[in-house]
Amino acid sequence: MNSSAQLVPSTLDEETARAEVYGLLAALYYAAPPAELLENIRVAVTEAPAAGAVLESSWSELVGAARRLSNEAIAREYEALFGGVGKPEVYLFGSHYLSGFLNEKPLASLRTDLAELGLTRDDAMPETEDHFAYLSEVMRYLIAGDDVAVANLTRQREFFARHLQPWAADLCDAIERHPQAAFYRCVATFTQTFLTVEMQGFDMLA
Repeated sequence: MNSSAQLVPSTLDEETARAEVYGLLAALYYAAPPAELLENIRVAVTEAPAAGAVLESSWSELVGAARRLSNEAIAREYEALFGGVGKPEVYLFGSHYLSGFLNEKPLASLRTDLAELGLTRDDAMPETEDHFAYLSEVMRYLIAGDDVAVANLTRQREFFARHLQPWAADLCDAIERHPQAAFYRCVATFTQTFLTVEMQGFDMLA
């Protein structure tokens, strides 16, 4: 899992911008954001970071939240929402939203699809593959990877439809509703908006 991401310059082409947004989401959800990433967000322009002005409002709110809150406050928020011993306040794993339990059939199905793509989980990563950050990294690979047999729009659409679209909105809703969410409420809103754009784009390919 790559725990860092570049912010998305508005001059990048649409596909590169999509890949970078997925990379950014992976970094924000995998762990409390490192100081360098938060500083990059704070100095980012608040125009849409990818093609389509629909992202501009939620991106501006995310940047504003990063500017208002300290690194320490954001780290505490991440731990309060997603960390801790035992049951977290908000689960980041698809199996929880799809089956109500962790390590269930949705994870087995995901592992089968990952194997077909030639992808495996890094042994150093403690989380299972249905973690939202891991799935975001897979989407980034399917957009920006060099192997055109895997990194293509058909594979992106299939993977998104099977492993993100069915539950990502529930995750974002859970974060937005949580009383302790401040920075991550804005992250969730941006995530929801971006994934809606993705879904609409894939629907046009069907």
